[in-house]
Amino acid sequence: MWLLALVLAASFWFSPGWSRLAGGLALFLFGMQCLEEGLRLLAGSELERFLGKATDRAWKSLGFGIFATVVVQSSTLVSLLTIAFLSTGLIGLAAGLCIVFGANLGTTSGVWLLALVGQNASLGDMALPLAVFGILLGFNGPRSRGVGRVLLAVCFLFLGIDLMKTGFLDAGEWLDPAQIQVPGLLGAVLFAGVGMLVTALVQSSHASLMLTLTALAAGQIGLEQAFALAIGANVGSTITAVLGSLGGARAGKRLAVAHVLFNGTSAVLTLLLLGPLTALTRLAAAGLGLDGSVVFELALFHTLFNALGLLLFVPWHRGLAGWLERILPEVAEPRVLIAEVSNGHAPPELPQTRARYLDESALGSAGAAVQAVARELQHLARLSLEVICHALYLPVDQLRSVQIDEALLQASAQTAGRALDAEQLYQRHIKGVYGDLLSYMGRLEVNLDEAHSRAWMASQLVALQLVDAVKDAKHLQKNLSRLLTNGEPAVSAAYADLRRQLLWVLREMRAISLLDLPAEALRARLEVFDNQAANFDAAFRERLFAAVREQRMDGLRAGSLMNDLGYASRIGQSLRNVLLLGLGDAHEIMPQLPFRSGDEAPLIQLE
Repeated sequence: MWLLALVLAASFWFSPGWSRLAGGLALFLFGMQCLEEGLRLLAGSELERFLGKATDRAWKSLGFGIFATVVVQSSTLVSLLTIAFLSTGLIGLAAGLCIVFGANLGTTSGVWLLALVGQNASLGDMALPLAVFGILLGFNGPRSRGVGRVLLAVCFLFLGIDLMKTGFLDAGEWLDPAQIQVPGLLGAVLFAGVGMLVTALVQSSHASLMLTLTALAAGQIGLEQAFALAIGANVGSTITAVLGSLGGARAGKRLAVAHVLFNGTSAVLTLLLLGPLTALTRLAAAGLGLDGSVVFELALFHTLFNALGLLLFVPWHRGLAGWLERILPEVAEPRVLIAEVSNGHAPPELPQTRARYLDESALGSAGAAVQAVARELQHLARLSLEVICHALYLPVDQLRSVQIDEALLQASAQTAGRALDAEQLYQRHIKGVYGDLLSYMGRLEVNLDEAHSRAWMASQLVALQLVDAVKDAKHLQKNLSRLLTNGEPAVSAAYADLRRQLLWVLREMRAISLLDLPAEALRARLEVFDNQAANFDAAFRERLFAAVREQRMDGLRAGSLMNDLGYASRIGQSLRNVLLLGLGDAHEIMPQLPFRSGDEAPLIQLE
């Protein structure tokens, strides 16, 4: 890196033209970043709300991709927003593909804008007043700050364009691509490769197209070479998409593959049909009164090139979505196998369970971030139920059975004291997911409105209640492991009753979460649960006092059982609170109830 910086510094010293050209490109790229940031502040939440309503039809998704990219002038931002909503399940893959295809066509608006403002006026004088107003607006609230960022972005874009124009003219002595004369298809492929490489390096197709427009206006390249560079710029933008999806979820990888197929296929066909398409461009330019203006002909060609891609891919986008889901299926939640060992030590080679649904791309969107957390809370809730089952020596399959199998329940009690202890289960399956959730929620990049703030707070409380339930199960296991089968008959019977009650609690929580009822009806169902749990607590205490009076149990054992009843009651209350939080004011934004999942396979199994 230092060597590259020294080489660049030396090149700037020996060539002022190259210095202006590189400086102009840097200002242009910074302007694009400011524009993206400002428009995210201004239009981010509106785009999110509109996205959910604009993806139920292919033409709506396509129109949204075009419109959003025209508004924010960043296909990258639109693609990231699409990936975030795909990852959280708010839109389907077919709709996401149409949005990305539309975004490709929407990028052509930037080329038209650059062709218009970059060639017909001297922009340096216009840029300075924009900088003044942009900085002044930046001292006010978020909305004004967004407007200020947009004005500063336009200022830097104008300055960058002016510097690149003069830089190309001054660098003409040593930089003259027009001297590279490679005829036919080979020459087109060569310049397309240059365009792809420049876009991959500067991470912006707008910047590489601006360089192309400036070089074309300065006479440094011919029209055919500019066409090939524009083709390469489109293909180069897919490199950024692929690199950005490598560490992400499957939704991002599917969109990256679709993006490569879209731009790659369109580029190959356009290169093969470059002659006819060039003639069509000139014919269309003449019909529009733009003949003779090479920069507008380039903008027109870029539009035709992307429109060709839409004609090729939109008719079979649903088939493409199905094919992508087959070759890149969603990774199933791992079935963590824990060997049953007599000494209670976990095999060291088993990895710690971590979060699965916290997509980093969702952090730039309030709605997508809340949905990602909601999905991860479902994952944590399932893990918590199963950890509690294993901590209390309850068979996990009984959570899903039609009725409790008493014989299986009694048989599983014989594992008490020989299976993994609750602390190890907590460390291996709960702590990592909980830590990932807290870390993720602390990195939110956008400001939340009131509704999303309530959902965010409810999510934090849900996670805390789940962890509290598991910790209470850890405390309960200490006496349960010793006294469930090896204690005095009255004590063992009491722990068996307590264990049966906890299995009922876990089954009831899962069953309530699966009910497709309005929020008020579900609250009423939770009140029924509260009454039944309170009746058990009262009856259990009465049985304990009766056993003490009849001298079947001493006061010390009764005191331990009263404490353990408290742990059992807190487990039920924590899980009940989880469902109640899911039905609160945030329910409209975060409708998924914890414990609800389409995958009924256990996440944790004892062998």
